This record gives sequence, structure tokens and C-alpha cells, in this order.
Amino acid sequence: MANATAQHEDDLDPIKVTILRHLWEASQESDGKAWSLAKLSKRTCVPMSTLRRTLSEFEDAGIVEVTNHEDGRIFAALNDTGIEIFPTLFSTQ
Repeated sequence: MANATAQHEDDLDPIKVTILRHLWEASQESDGKAWSLAKLSKRTCVPMSTLRRTLSEFEDAGIVEVTNHEDGRIFAALNDTGIEIFPTLFSTQ
């Protein structure tokens, strides 16, 4: 089974996997608080343009919530659906 999980992860875009893993980390360590895109970009080493494009895809898929604050900062977090399916995608508990 572990081999099947490794194969599944190998088939995924590594940038998407990295972003999802960091969003999962944020949901676990910060009581579900969203991380700013600046923090997420820095932690993932993913350029902001790629991060925003990927988050848009995740938002369209219904697994991420992106919010714009009045001060111009943008935050992202896994929504309830994303939190629910993440462990099944990556064998995490």
C-alpha cells in the first residue's frame, strides 16, 4: 500500500504537492488560521505568480479558500473539504 501511495504522489505535480502539504501544515499548527500568500510563497519556495495560479486551481476544485483583506494582504487555507480529503491523498493522519 505504501508503494501505491508513493506512486500516486509521483504522478502529481510536485509544486501542487508542496503547496498542499504546507496548507495542511498551516491547518494543523495554527489552529486552522490562513497563512498569507507571502508566508506561503516563502515557505514553499514557489514564486508568487505560480502560487496564485495554483491556489486558483485549488479554489476552483473546492479545497482551498482564498481571502482578500482590506489592507491588500491575501490569505489561503484548506477549507473543510480540503482538510477532509488531504489525509486520503497523502496517507497522513
